[in-house]
Amino acid sequence: MSRSPPNAIQLRSVGSQGTMASLPQLSAVQNPSSHSWASVCGSPPWGLSCLLALQHILVLASLLCASHLLLLQCLPAGGLSSSPAQLLASSLFSCGVSTALQTWMGSRLPLIQAPSLEFLIPGLVLTSQKLPLTTRTPGNCEHRARAQASLVLRLCGGPGCHGLELWNTSLREVSGAVVVSGLLQVMLGLFGGPGHLFPHCGPLVLAPSLVVAGLSAHREVALFCSAHWGLASLLILLMVVCSQHLGARLFPPHPWRRASTSSTHTHIPVFRLLSVLIPVACVWILSALLGLSITPWELSAEAPWFWLPHPAEWDWPLLTPRALAAGISMALAASTSSLGCYALCGQLLHLPSPPPHACSRGLSLEGLGSVLAGLLGSPMGTASSFPNVGTVSLLQAGSRRVAHLVGLLCVVLGLSPRLVQLFTTIPLPVLGGVLGVTQAVVLSTGFSSFHLADIDSGRNVFIVGFSIFMALLLPRWFREAPVLLSTGWSPLDVLLRSLLTEPIFLAGLLGFLLENTIPGTQLERGLGQGLPSSFTAQEVRMPQKSREKPAQEYELPFSIQNLCPCIPHPLRCLCPLPEDSGNEEGVPSEPGETADLLPGFGEQCPGSSREELRSQ
Repeated sequence: MSRSPPNAIQLRSVGSQGTMASLPQLSAVQNPSSHSWASVCGSPPWGLSCLLALQHILVLASLLCASHLLLLQCLPAGGLSSSPAQLLASSLFSCGVSTALQTWMGSRLPLIQAPSLEFLIPGLVLTSQKLPLTTRTPGNCEHRARAQASLVLRLCGGPGCHGLELWNTSLREVSGAVVVSGLLQVMLGLFGGPGHLFPHCGPLVLAPSLVVAGLSAHREVALFCSAHWGLASLLILLMVVCSQHLGARLFPPHPWRRASTSSTHTHIPVFRLLSVLIPVACVWILSALLGLSITPWELSAEAPWFWLPHPAEWDWPLLTPRALAAGISMALAASTSSLGCYALCGQLLHLPSPPPHACSRGLSLEGLGSVLAGLLGSPMGTASSFPNVGTVSLLQAGSRRVAHLVGLLCVVLGLSPRLVQLFTTIPLPVLGGVLGVTQAVVLSTGFSSFHLADIDSGRNVFIVGFSIFMALLLPRWFREAPVLLSTGWSPLDVLLRSLLTEPIFLAGLLGFLLENTIPGTQLERGLGQGLPSSFTAQEVRMPQKSREKPAQEYELPFSIQNLCPCIPHPLRCLCPLPEDSGNEEGVPSEPGETADLLPGFGEQCPGSSREELRSQ
């Protein structure tokens, strides 16, 4: 995981107005080569927040294009009945709505919602049931996608286009599975399922899940990078240089003065904060100058400038027994992935582990986003994005303000398929390079979580090794097996094939079962400190009252907290417990907005404490 030195600046946005408080840096003597900003207490410019949001949009667009391309290429041959830009626009619109809801009243973490790859595998399994028996061979879709010359999605020429009905039926069936998965996630969240399971997921469950999440996309990354290894290597090299080697370069030469009466100035580590935007722009422009048009989409001049996504735009989702089975596997895999994202994001922001009520709300609203995506005709649901969480770690900057801007931009772009069509011009090596670097950061955070438990214990070594190896082995075995799994009932085949080829679900399930069934002490399991894994040694020495303050970041907005007494008792799991909310005087406090990626020194901000900032 990309970590800044102890004296790097910390961005903590506090208060309902979304103001940002930059915490003080330590003495430069401790680490002269620090990747830090000059230390001030004030709000950063809105322009910087917009640039950070734009980088998250680029990462989201890479995941969006990659997932849709891999799925649409494996649908029956025939042609698209509508512009690919319209499919992407409907999915982007639902991602924007889901992101806004997630950061406002969901888990309250700055998580970007995107078409997760956990929706892709059940979708591929479901569509393979529609292919003729002669073409339904192991790895068929992969081999077809490897032929780069044939990676072109073509529009149907007319109502009599061959294969159009089979194509639309398959797409509608996948959308139906997405709706089913969203409804199941809503039910799981409303009845507190994630909240009951999450406290039992210690470091030995989280770490293997993150490692497998980082490794599970390596085949897709290699596939896209193989379109032009030169451009992909250049992009990866630029991202590494900007984020790591040039991260200590502070700009501008004429520092920005914060909006206050103080004369303190702020220097910005431009290369680190723009370590996605600069490389992508350079490689994208270079590809255009060299005439390397490595894009698989057939552009359509018919894509409208303005288009309001609405249900049944093409047709209603198709609910079949196979779609129900695929939806169940989507819900289980996406829920496992999202809970890992919650834990990872909280760890990066040095917050306590997400409480049960935050997990339940977050999963419920993610389910609503998937229902919306399915009703709009999208073949991909929405879930918390691991690549975007990796981007937060790579940039060492993130806040709810940025997440809100991402949600707003996604909604605006979703209203204009012609603008979304710009994403289809992103070269395949750029998609692969961006996903490769961000997934590598997720992988490294998984490895960094091992130290929280006694990794020298034979019990823990077995749990970690068995969970990771089996989670990677089983999907590969089922892909390469000479005979497909067949029980004689198609829906059950779809369910088993989907679940047994979902690496992150297998890693989470195996880790959870082994961790909670094999005897071990609390200290051995990494649970003996009684504190969340994100607390540092300094925070352990802090008073209990000070340690509880970051937990307020997960609380609902003050206006919504007043509605909690009106919620029916079975749904009270969505609200904080009475003892968890409020300040020491018993008055509910407005949760702050956290963008702290470094060890906390929140009480040291000169001239202004956190409580003072809350009162502003």
